[in-house]
Amino acid sequence: MSRKALLGGLYLGETLGFLKPHPSNTIGAFLHRSLFRYGNVFKSHLFFSPTVVSCDQELNYFILQKTRGKLFQCSYPKPIHGILGNVSMLVAVGDTHKRLRNVAISLVSITKSKPEFLNDIERIAVQILNSWKDKQQVMFCEEARKFSFNVIIKQVLGLTSEEPETGKILEDFLAFMRGLVSIPLYIPGTPYARAARSRISSRVKAIIEERRSRNGRSCGVRNDFLEILLSVDTLSEDEKVSFVLDSLLGGYETTSLLMAMVVHLLGQSPTASEQLKLEHEQIRSSKERDEFLNWEDYKKMGFTQNVINEALRYGNIVKFVHRKALKDVKFRDHLIPSGWKVLPVFTAVHLDSSVHADALQFHPWRWEVINNINIKILDV
Repeated sequence: MSRKALLGGLYLGETLGFLKPHPSNTIGAFLHRSLFRYGNVFKSHLFFSPTVVSCDQELNYFILQKTRGKLFQCSYPKPIHGILGNVSMLVAVGDTHKRLRNVAISLVSITKSKPEFLNDIERIAVQILNSWKDKQQVMFCEEARKFSFNVIIKQVLGLTSEEPETGKILEDFLAFMRGLVSIPLYIPGTPYARAARSRISSRVKAIIEERRSRNGRSCGVRNDFLEILLSVDTLSEDEKVSFVLDSLLGGYETTSLLMAMVVHLLGQSPTASEQLKLEHEQIRSSKERDEFLNWEDYKKMGFTQNVINEALRYGNIVKFVHRKALKDVKFRDHLIPSGWKVLPVFTAVHLDSSVHADALQFHPWRWEVINNINIKILDV
């Protein structure tokens, strides 16, 4: 082995093996081999750092529970910071993250409480479904992405799909997304370099300034997410821009992937598909023809929620998260040294037959049993 290859191996460790693509309903060759050799918790060298990998349900829960305390903090690789910026809620830590998170919860709660929120989503869904009428074939994953983006851009910036600015933001955002999952080489022409946050940030700032100017001219205040965001005095200008970008990032890819996963899995389970259809028809039949669905209608969709839960478990859209130990942490027989990266791997727990019976089967009805157990625990 050459000196260059050896240094590269020491620097990258087992990262390439850990990230090697594999079906989302499997744990992949790297985890399969490591679990067999070392058990549910093992040490490695990933993302340029000594790392503890946890495939243990209790330890994962402990890590996530203690992230907001003094034991662990978010610790995404530096190239991610280079794209997201240091004031993004996704990479902020400590008191800054706590402050941003509290504002985010408040903003989302206010936005979701407005009737227009669900009405806009339903209108966009119907609009996209109507666009399929004259098509012999549709690429559902692309249509799901279109739906997700149109919903987010309407809720966050008050823009519709027909407005020219929407297309420009989508173009910048897609470049932003490609860079986020690319090799971090800041060389002109590479996806990472083209993902520079400045371009999409400048466009969002221009929209914010235009909104402020419009409000100053007394042209009517729009009661949407951006309007509420602008009224928050505890956020800097950069933090407000980051909130918009985080909203786009947080809702675009994961939401569209989940929708595509649900459709794919229901296509392989006619019984689940029929039960889901029946639930929706019963709720729809209780409404007037042109009446919008409301939150009470969605709360009645118990089986729909079971399907979503099972698709999240079986499809593993988010496979793991990045954390770092802030001090030596002892959990059972495991010691996590201070400064080490910690990766709670959700996939391994989701597909663990000791946690979920017949874990490799798509079975939405399992959540009826889990929900009943949780209700009984709460009653006690």
